[in-house]
Amino acid sequence: MNAEVSRQSWDDGDTLAVQTAGAEEVSGDLDEAVAIFVGARPRLMAIAYRWLASTSEAEDVVQETWLRWQKTDRTVVADPQALLATMATRLAINVSQSARWRRETSMSASAPEGADAGDDPATRVETHEAVEQAVLIVMESLTPRERAAFILREAFDYPYGQISEFLHLGAANSRQLVSRARRHIAADRRTVVPSASYQNFLRAFLSAAQAGDLAGFEELLAADLAG
Repeated sequence: MNAEVSRQSWDDGDTLAVQTAGAEEVSGDLDEAVAIFVGARPRLMAIAYRWLASTSEAEDVVQETWLRWQKTDRTVVADPQALLATMATRLAINVSQSARWRRETSMSASAPEGADAGDDPATRVETHEAVEQAVLIVMESLTPRERAAFILREAFDYPYGQISEFLHLGAANSRQLVSRARRHIAADRRTVVPSASYQNFLRAFLSAAQAGDLAGFEELLAADLAG
């Protein structure tokens, strides 16, 4: 069967490329995939925007999430909403490789144009969920040393010299460590992290991002390194 590409219009005027095989036996599955994605799309857009602070870049992330969702074996997906959120978060992290990480993961990050994050409980919940998901991905994807270098650089804009002092590495090695961390996040290879460790890390990260408690966060990172 020859595949063809059609354009599916969404309520907000955006368009997404929908690959269809034209066969009746796959139409039902595709319709269900579209329905799930349309339902998740506002949340995915919010997640991507939290990281990128750009509507156009967030839309690109959502588009790429849709393309990957089409290629996913959905018969083995237990929680489509969670999977889509993870896809969007990982893609947004990959796009965002800059020191904006702290601003975009802060609970006070601005909402998309026309929205007031401070007055919208749903937006605040989405923001918190995006932060939780992002921190989990970082913890599951990186070693303690990679995690420390990546977060200190991307979330808190530490100079490489300061990261080197913290990790007892040369500046060039610190740069390589951050670069390696980015590749490992993009590779989507994850290990299970104990819930207690994740919750402790998340609390320390939020305290550092919101209240400026970098000393406490550094202590946690140092304990992980010594661990």
